[in-house]
Amino acid sequence: MIKVCRRTTFNSAHRLLNLNWSDEKNLEIFGKCNSPNYHGHNYTLETWLEGDIDPETGYVIDLGILKAIIKEEVEDPFDHRNLNLDVPEFKELNPTAENISIVIYRKLKKRLPQFKMMVRLYETQNNFVEYTEDY
Repeated sequence: MIKVCRRTTFNSAHRLLNLNWSDEKNLEIFGKCNSPNYHGHNYTLETWLEGDIDPETGYVIDLGILKAIIKEEVEDPFDHRNLNLDVPEFKELNPTAENISIVIYRKLKKRLPQFKMMVRLYETQNNFVEYTEDY
């Protein structure tokens, strides 16, 4: 087995918010990330796939194919969007980095079920999360 990775970026706004909490509690827990005017991040996404090398192509996957899938499933619906308002998956799901990574993973996994997969999402240069269901 070998792993390959495709890195991409997207820019999104969001507001961290628990709809069941008071404004005061949301502010206490989420601080400036709870701003009613939202705030944004320049996210970096790494999509790692693990599989066997195809003896005919020498690839685990053609990275052009992976690039197109990521564009369709992540970049097009998330880039320059307000996650809370524009992305259906976050209408009632708090768009934390953890939840964003799970949503991305599940969208990509539907298109790439034959691979073991892990996604790593950088919200800032210093803060990132990793998610997989495959290990």
